Parts: sequence; C-alpha cells; structure tokens
Amino acid sequence: MPDLAVLLLTGSVLLMSCWVCPVATFAAVAVLVVTTYAAPASPAVRQLLRALPGTYAEGARRGAHEALQVADRFHLWQGLGRAVETCVATHRDCLRGPFPSGTPVQDTPSASDRPQDDSEPVGRRAERKKAAHALVHEMLVQGHSRRAIARHLGWGLNTVLRYAAAARWQDTIRENQPRPSRLDPYKPHLERRFAEGCTSLIQLHGELMAEQAPVTYGMVRAHVATLRGAPSAAPPRPPTVLQVTGWITRHPSALAEDDRAGLKEVLGRSPELDTAAAQVRDFGEILTDRLGSTLPTWIDAVDASQLPGLTGFALHLRRDLDAVTAGLAFDWSSGSIEGAVNRIKKIKRQFYGRAGFELLRKMILLQ
Repeated sequence: MPDLAVLLLTGSVLLMSCWVCPVATFAAVAVLVVTTYAAPASPAVRQLLRALPGTYAEGARRGAHEALQVADRFHLWQGLGRAVETCVATHRDCLRGPFPSGTPVQDTPSASDRPQDDSEPVGRRAERKKAAHALVHEMLVQGHSRRAIARHLGWGLNTVLRYAAAARWQDTIRENQPRPSRLDPYKPHLERRFAEGCTSLIQLHGELMAEQAPVTYGMVRAHVATLRGAPSAAPPRPPTVLQVTGWITRHPSALAEDDRAGLKEVLGRSPELDTAAAQVRDFGEILTDRLGSTLPTWIDAVDASQLPGLTGFALHLRRDLDAVTAGLAFDWSSGSIEGAVNRIKKIKRQFYGRAGFELLRKMILLQ
C-alpha cells in the first residue's frame, strides 16, 4: 500500500468500500478506509480531503484524528447551487410576467414577405424524388439515351428530361408559388391596418376603393382570412427556477448576451435575489482566490440577510468552519475524482441496467 500524505474521502471511496463491507455504516466505512491507508507502517495522514460534514467528518475524525480535514471545493459550490435554487424558488413570483429584456420575441413575418424555406425537403415525396433522380442519372452514366430510359421505366419523356436536367434532386421539387394578384401592391396596407386593430372587411375594402384600387371585396376577404388564421407573436416564457439559478451561479463572462439581459431583469425585480447574486459572487471570489480567512465575514453577511436557502448553507459552513476554511485556503481538490465518478456513471447508464458487473468492469477499465 503506497504511503499517502493526503487521503481523499468522498462518496466514491465509500461506495467502493461498501462493496467489501456492505452492511457497515458510512461512518464505520470511513474509519475502515482511513485506518487502512493510515496503517502503522505508513506515515500519519496529514491532510484528509472529504466531501460533506456529518458521517464523513465523524469517520475521518475517528480514523485519523490528527489529520487536518479539508472540505472539497467542488461540493462546497454544489451546496451553494442548491441553496441558490431554494432562494430563487422562494421568490419565483418575481419571475412571472413579461420580460421585455429577456429572450427577444421574433416578429412574425407577414404573409406577403415570408422567406422561403431553404432546408432540405423531407417526407415520402422527397424520398421518391431523390430515388428517381439517382436512377435517371445512373442510367445516363451507363450510356442510355433519355428516350431509352423513358421506355425502360415507363415514364414520360418530359419527366425523364426534367430529372436529367436537374443537377440536384432538390431542384426537381416544384413549390406551389402563389399566382400574382391585383391585391399584391395593397397587401402591406391591409396587414398594417389589421395589426392596428381594424378587422372590418367593409372598412378595409372601402379604404382601398377610395384609392381606386382594382380589387374586389372577395379578394380583401380572402386575404384577411389568412391574416386571421396566422399565429400571433406569443410573449416570451418567463425563465424557470433552474435557469435563474444557472445565471446566478455561473461566471458573468460565461453568460450569453440574452442570459445577461434576463438576469438583469430578474435582479431588477427582486432586491432579495439581487442580494443573493452579490453574495454568490463574493463567495466565488473567496473560492477562486483562496481567501478562506475572509469566510467568517461572508457568513455573517449572509446570516444578516436572512435569505432562504443561503442562511441554512451559511449555518452548515459555520458548523464545519475549520474544514471549509482549509478547503478555501489550500489547493487540494477532488475534481479529478468527481470526473472519474461521472465517467463511470455515464458508462453504467449507457446500458440501462442490462449489463452485468463483469462487462461494466471491462468497459470502465478499457475506456
């Protein structure tokens, strides 16, 4: 067993230990792991990196009472994220209502100037066109004439000529374009008046007749019917609790422009969430710059704000202050272990429980 000056005590280590001792409690397993690595022949464990307080701390204390316990920064930030989610959920009423500066609402294009869809056609008709185009061009490459292809396939000559002249199979699909109408020059006027709230056919037709437009009442009625059937621009949905939690806990430079605008709108509506966001930024600076000595000041500020979720998180930090302060001051982290655990979980979930332990073991070792 190699000598270790730092021992990682996380949920993954406890899980692996439970394979050996499945009936032991978490605290007992933690003691088993620590005492196994800190054997009498090995030097004493100086630092012990663990995830959470409670049974983890108790097991570490009993197994290596002289070691300095270090709270892992990954789990600290994860716990802060859960606390922020609780705080946002408590003030979810501030998220309801229109968000003018959030995700912009795209204007619905008018019926007369909607852009044509350049995406590849799909469906059974498109598949038939694609197969027929490939067949005609394959026979042309083989040296058959267009008339011979038409006789062999039983198609009309014009059909074969159309497929042969098309460089791409998409060019053989004819879109049903609307025929030009005498109402076309006046459609923007009708659409503008309809958007303003004028929906009377008699009034709209009278306005066009006053301009001596060569249109009929039936033309105006048919076009207004298409405007009434067009979907109206729906207001944007308010952000969810998880979205706002992600906006607050992510670094400002990692947010997109729309996310920054949405976060600014949310914080402007709720002074409590604005205070929570400022406290999260302060904790992020403590974590990033290793300013563990300033943690008590941050805890006092959070405790004074009495924000739901964050106050309970600060209380847990105060109960485990020595380990948390060490975690925010030293460079030790179990980030690589958490990444390995996530990789194992991904491999396990790929099989949806259909694989046995031997296959899972091989997949984990080979990937």
